[in-house]
Amino acid sequence: MMTNLASQPKLLTGNRVYLRPMNGEDAQMYYEQLYVAETRRLTGTHKFATKEQISRYIEAKSQDSSSVLLLIALKETDEVIGDIALQDIDTINRSAGIRIAISYEQHQGQGFGQEGMQLLLEYGFGVLNLYRIELEVFTFNPRAAHVYEKLGFVREGVKRKALYYNHQYHDVVTMSMLADEYRAKYSIPES
Repeated sequence: MMTNLASQPKLLTGNRVYLRPMNGEDAQMYYEQLYVAETRRLTGTHKFATKEQISRYIEAKSQDSSSVLLLIALKETDEVIGDIALQDIDTINRSAGIRIAISYEQHQGQGFGQEGMQLLLEYGFGVLNLYRIELEVFTFNPRAAHVYEKLGFVREGVKRKALYYNHQYHDVVTMSMLADEYRAKYSIPES
């Protein structure tokens, strides 16, 4: 489903995509994206949710200071193509997890996710002053792992057989980026 909401505020803007907050009007679209089979597989999503549960989730996330949940939209058309989040933000240890989903195959492999990640990494390290951002990627998704490495994430380890999906166990690779690695890769001077 294509959702055009040009009147929505743009929190972070890149060359081809922008990130914007999610609101109650997005519940139907988010619900539909949650049930795209390939996206569910690539994200290891097991849970099923009703539209009402999705609406409550969006409302709860808007009040949750330990996460930033944003939609990814194309600048040219305002079409929402996925979502991205910083989650489990720990202000004491200055760390968080990051996750992303580009919901439809026609938008995958075109660099939109990479640009969205760059925008949220800039926000996480720059605005939120995080020191460490980590993620997990499944071994059956080498394309995503390659993109994360290109962005500057470092492989830390493997959780063996940590995901059970579609009658099989899969390994989960943990990756992270530290603030000094981010600044070095993107030529950002120390403050």
